[in-house]
Amino acid sequence: MAVKFQDYYETLGVGRNASEAEIKRAYRKLARKYHPDVNKDKEAEEKFKQINEAHEVLKDPEKRKLYDQLGPDWQAGQDFKPPPGWENVHFDFQTGPGAEAFDFGGDFSDFFEMLFGGRMAGGGGASARQASWVMRGQDQEAGIEVSLEDAYHGATRTITLQGHEIDSQGQVRPTTQNLQVKIPPGVTDGTRIRLSGKGGAGMGGGPAGDLYLRVHIKPHARFRAEGHDLVVDVPVTPWEAALGATVEVPVMDGTVNLKIPAGSQSGQKLRLRGKGLPKKGSERGDLFARLKIAVPKDLNEREKELFSEMAKVSEFNPRKR
Repeated sequence: MAVKFQDYYETLGVGRNASEAEIKRAYRKLARKYHPDVNKDKEAEEKFKQINEAHEVLKDPEKRKLYDQLGPDWQAGQDFKPPPGWENVHFDFQTGPGAEAFDFGGDFSDFFEMLFGGRMAGGGGASARQASWVMRGQDQEAGIEVSLEDAYHGATRTITLQGHEIDSQGQVRPTTQNLQVKIPPGVTDGTRIRLSGKGGAGMGGGPAGDLYLRVHIKPHARFRAEGHDLVVDVPVTPWEAALGATVEVPVMDGTVNLKIPAGSQSGQKLRLRGKGLPKKGSERGDLFARLKIAVPKDLNEREKELFSEMAKVSEFNPRKR
């Protein structure tokens, strides 16, 4: 069900970083102005209800924190639906002597009820009603850059995350946390690493959300990662490509010998099975050696003679098919 978003900060005429004292002053000023006993305008009573609702949320650090998690981009009057995670909000209404009054009567909007609970039947009476609720913290996501060597072998790294939280006074303050992150062998670009309980803080005693780190593989001087496969450029001479040869090529953990078939072409890829990044279990991706025919720039006299002789006797013309 869509309801209209209520901008409680706009209703009280305060900024999102307003202190508890500023919120109280703004509320008292507006409450005096629009109280039905003072203001007989037909719209004053509705305005007074809106002011009370805004104050009910913003005066309470827990409810204000929950409200602020909706983000600052909403505008009053927009159609609103709770974001993912709101289904984890649970209310437990209790009664008893000494409980703080928390009236869910007919004076609050559908928007308020959607966030903080449904209406309660009956009046206040001697036993005041108290609402307590539990909400799981929001999941969060951040990026982490990983070297190709760490993606291949696995590693443990310390990362520093900058964030913010709302303190008991409702103020937003910056936070810093250092986390030990285990990079499993075989992570690929775009992989998400889950850190359980390292996301947004829970409310009302609820558990924290999870933190997801999205992996970005840093460019490597020699290899290029394509999923679990690797690509490496291998320069070869014209005669190695034409006649065939065995050449040494690099892999992540050393070098191997690669057989170049006779008549190989520039740009051709030769597969080295199982020389890529690890997969689940014992499987691995492949390494593709991309041949690049390299032509010598400086020729000695003998080389010039040989190339000239080949030019005379060869019928090969790459511009004809």
